[in-house]
Amino acid sequence: MSVLEAHDLTRTFTEGRQTVRVLKGVSLALERGEIVALEGPSGSGKTTLLSILGCILTPSSGALTIDGVKVPVGSPAALPAIRRRYIGFVFQQFHLFPALTALENVQYALNIRGHRDGTARTEALAMLNAVGLTERASFLPRDLSGGQKQRVAVARALVGGPPVVFADEPTANLDYHTGDQILDVFRDLARAQNRALLIVTHDPKVRRIADRVLQIQDGRLLH
Repeated sequence: MSVLEAHDLTRTFTEGRQTVRVLKGVSLALERGEIVALEGPSGSGKTTLLSILGCILTPSSGALTIDGVKVPVGSPAALPAIRRRYIGFVFQQFHLFPALTALENVQYALNIRGHRDGTARTEALAMLNAVGLTERASFLPRDLSGGQKQRVAVARALVGGPPVVFADEPTANLDYHTGDQILDVFRDLARAQNRALLIVTHDPKVRRIADRVLQIQDGRLLH
């Protein structure tokens, strides 16, 4: 069974008197250890699809299952608990807490999952070590380079063992060489830890590490 299965997802928004269909029957599956790139022009539905798969939005219709758990359609109140347990995120803008150290930023992801004892600190340190930032554990985000901030974000997304990880333009704010390094870290950790990884991107470098490349246009996946 795939770790994530989406069937015939739709999403409709109302703008004034108009109804806008942003997603038009999207179906896909992600496997453990698989890296998938999602490409498409602005306005194609990439962000909406990522938000639904990541349990930020609910679909207007369709079905979504993550690690065997059915995500309720039309029930936004159920989404935060599913997100905390099953999903990790890496964002273009890093979204680190400026007043927290690199270690504390990673540990926070464990805290919101209910881990508040010494094992959370140990696990967070181990994940920082996995992304090569042990010596920067006590640094605040303002004292880290862009690549180091993104490594912290990767560590935060992977800590606690979420089976599915989403990345939204993770190399967009990085120079070419640093972006390449981040992709290598992402690839190695996702495969070693058997996570499904979906990367929304305009960066052609992502194709180098992807097992599959999906294209979305006008709210539909192209096959």
